Amino acid sequence: MALHFELVTPERLVRSDEVYMVTVPGTEGDFAVLEGHAPLMATIRDGNVLVQMTPNGAPETIAVRGGLAEVNARGLTVLAEHAE
Repeated sequence: MALHFELVTPERLVRSDEVYMVTVPGTEGDFAVLEGHAPLMATIRDGNVLVQMTPNGAPETIAVRGGLAEVNARGLTVLAEHAE
């Protein structure tokens, strides 16, 4: 199974992929999302989103500044103010 992940900024769609796991820098602390995660909405702080394509793969790092994360039945969407 795979998690559908999208990272969006006001300017563009940064990433849209099927991934294994994403770790998000939430304002209440980092949290990891896998396929089947319970629905969730959270604010995110400046930090790094870590994207793992496979269970044992090295994570890819995407720097983000502020925004929201939403987990629902379709997957994880991160709406960031800025992403690099």
